[in-house]
Amino acid sequence: MSDILDELQWRGLVAQTTDEQALRGALADGPITLYCGFDPTAPSLHFGNLVQLIVLRHLQRAGHRVICLVGGSTGLIGDPRPTAERVLKTKEQTAEWVDRIQQQVRPFLDVEGENPVVMVNNLDWTAPMSALDFLRDIGKHFRVNQMVRKDAVAARLNSDEGISYTEFSYQILQGLDYLQLFREYGCTLQTGGQDQWGNLTAGSDLIHRAEGASVHLLTTPLITDAAGNKFGKSEGNAVWLDAEMTSPYAFYQYWLNVEDASVVKLLKVFTDRTREEIDELERLTADEPFRRAAQRALASDMTTLVHGSDATTSVQAASEALFGKGDITALEEQVLVDATRELPGADVPAGTGLLDALVATGLVDSKKAARRAIGDGAVAVNGTKVADENYALGPGDYLHGRVAVLRRGRKNLAAARAS
Repeated sequence: MSDILDELQWRGLVAQTTDEQALRGALADGPITLYCGFDPTAPSLHFGNLVQLIVLRHLQRAGHRVICLVGGSTGLIGDPRPTAERVLKTKEQTAEWVDRIQQQVRPFLDVEGENPVVMVNNLDWTAPMSALDFLRDIGKHFRVNQMVRKDAVAARLNSDEGISYTEFSYQILQGLDYLQLFREYGCTLQTGGQDQWGNLTAGSDLIHRAEGASVHLLTTPLITDAAGNKFGKSEGNAVWLDAEMTSPYAFYQYWLNVEDASVVKLLKVFTDRTREEIDELERLTADEPFRRAAQRALASDMTTLVHGSDATTSVQAASEALFGKGDITALEEQVLVDATRELPGADVPAGTGLLDALVATGLVDSKKAARRAIGDGAVAVNGTKVADENYALGPGDYLHGRVAVLRRGRKNLAAARAS
């Protein structure tokens, strides 16, 4: 247990701590009890939440006791954003998302064995509390002059939007969580993202004032690419952990396409690979970047972690089949649909001539270009080359009755979707 902080630091998972030496000593003398909170602001966790689950995973494996909190009460309020007020969700929707997220985190942590994760919902201790009790017992420990200095609050106070009392009170509710878990479980460490530092210190300050005790905080850095842009965003959409919101194929492809400058950092953060394994992948990235060995390892490990080994096998088969290295007709329907959803394409009814299909899906600009591509032997339907320019797509060309995959050359793909 004494080496866990060094391990987290090597993996790039430590941005700030309240007192590194004191935390190092506590971890060495452990086990300690720690927690991280997740607010149900969506029906699924996303890439950013995965960083916190990885930290909890490491600490649990090192023998420490992990509490996973899903915020049934804080989710009803909403963490203040620097730009504008959140749209509040209904109680029913929030409760549904709490249940979904509690189920979603379980595969990442040990839920049985000798040191199982403890699952809690902060609605359990905030709902029974009256407004008067909340103000008298908790609110009295907070100083407004300190609360307004929190980054998100300060940004909103200086904006035309302002901030509601509801969102202003969020940090008090989160502070109450740490106090409750300190009292009930002896919890002495809270983890979270670097951008949550203000909310985290609300909890440690509350414990100090209410109980006269010192506790610890640890934050993770914002994961960015070489240009400083946040990872986990794809064309403006979050990379979700739910397979229905980001398919395993799209998830795999996202990590497969990571830039060379960032892939080693991501391998350290998200995988269990050893220093020696990562050093070798770093060497291969420098010496043989065209092989994309590190990206393949990252995509495989990440997809297996989030979606399981069977999903990884399926999406790897789909990726190879699309580019002519496997049998595309053997793909399962959902895998095929997920893979071709990422491709350009068009609705092309059965009976359409191949020349027209190539133009409609954008693989060529004109029928003349289509004839030339077919004559050059560069066109394939579902992986099979077609040399006849008079070929028409028949019902049998639509795999699972849904899509025919057209290819021009080695890398240009399109989906002809049944209509």
